Amino acid sequence: MEQELAYSFHLGSDKNKRKLARKVAKENVSGTTSLSNNAIQNAKDLSDVNKHNLRDYDNQTELIRTIYGTSDIVNDVKQVYLDEFEQARLEYNQKQTRNDRKIDNYFTKVCESQNDIACEIIIELGDMDFWNDKDERYRFKMVDVYNEQIKDLIKIIPDFKIANATIHFDETSPHMHIVGIPVTLNCTRGMKKQVGKSKLFTKATLTEIQDKMRNACIKSFNKFYDMDFKLKEKQKGRNQDINVNEMGNYREIKKQLKQKEQKLEKANTQTKKLDNSSNDINEILNNLKPTLMNKNNMVISNEDVQKIKNYTEDVKDITKTVRSVNDLNMAIKDFEHSAFEIEKENRSLKYEVELKDNQIDSLKRELSTKDKIIGRLQTEKEKLKQELQKFKGFWQSIMSHFHKRICYDKNENYKIVSDDLYKNGIFDNNDNEIANNIARKVTIPDENKQTKNKKRNNDTRF
Repeated sequence: MEQELAYSFHLGSDKNKRKLARKVAKENVSGTTSLSNNAIQNAKDLSDVNKHNLRDYDNQTELIRTIYGTSDIVNDVKQVYLDEFEQARLEYNQKQTRNDRKIDNYFTKVCESQNDIACEIIIELGDMDFWNDKDERYRFKMVDVYNEQIKDLIKIIPDFKIANATIHFDETSPHMHIVGIPVTLNCTRGMKKQVGKSKLFTKATLTEIQDKMRNACIKSFNKFYDMDFKLKEKQKGRNQDINVNEMGNYREIKKQLKQKEQKLEKANTQTKKLDNSSNDINEILNNLKPTLMNKNNMVISNEDVQKIKNYTEDVKDITKTVRSVNDLNMAIKDFEHSAFEIEKENRSLKYEVELKDNQIDSLKRELSTKDKIIGRLQTEKEKLKQELQKFKGFWQSIMSHFHKRICYDKNENYKIVSDDLYKNGIFDNNDNEIANNIARKVTIPDENKQTKNKKRNNDTRF
């Protein structure tokens, strides 16, 4: 049968801080805690990663291999920040006229923001069942495989700048922790070069990256181990391999099944013994002799009678044992199949929930943007209302002045100006009438329309 290996590629996320994620990590059947890798959002998170990845809390450093970077992940990350962002920081500061807008230390600035300061990727090939019986020499050949994974990752994501890569051999499955900084170029706001996880790792790009990395990994494994293994199929929706062993109570059931299989083996041994006893019974029956009084009746000793009784009891016990074990075996296999199908459906539903969560987050962001736009428009509306009110007051003053000078003072100069404004379309018929008709009340244009509409409605009632 062709050997298949599971492959996992996990990108650290703030979702991994939830209780469910920690529970899954704790019960991970691969024997590692790789599933618990969280987002690195500040200096404390980075320090925790340093302690975990380099095993600062124990003395098992001989089972740790750092294949990229140094023995201090914090300094490795800070060095990448200097190498990648220092020039952009200096250029940004040169353009600033105010000192309070200048950036003294970009690493510190990102630590104080809401963005991730770095990302952690966990890569693992094979699960507990595969690695459980492998010796140390076999396991440590994975250094060559993971070294090539580092080179592949640099080619596939050149804008992900690796700071440190460490392999753990102290757990059941050898796996690699990679800490790096996602870089975004040509930014229009702030520094031209910045940290940018969301732009580099999207659902689409992450799927493509994982597919390329898993294919490259199995090629490297087959090359260094001189094998021809295949990868297990990736389960849709989680970008990881599905394994029936990942069901929480599966291993316990398998353990019970193993015990029952041993019991069945014992029953089979008893059955063979029973076959020998059957031969003895047949021999007893063949050697029976008729009685002197009646040839149809046979003579049997008490000892032979006891043997037959014992044989009968053995048959009952063994039949019962075999039947119970076989029934349990079939029930467990049926449960295993059903549980596997349920697990697949559960993963698919989780994927759908994730999609809906992403859609909700996107809609919330859009709604927040719309609220900001509405708020800005309302502010502009209030300003326009104030300006309009000023204009109304100004226009009423102008018309009142013309009305007074033409109708009461009989000033011909204002009459000439009024006529000129009317001829050039600046005064309309209503404005011209107000300026020249002593019977008209001085009103603003909107009030004139309201007055005319009210008069028109009154006239149409009769």
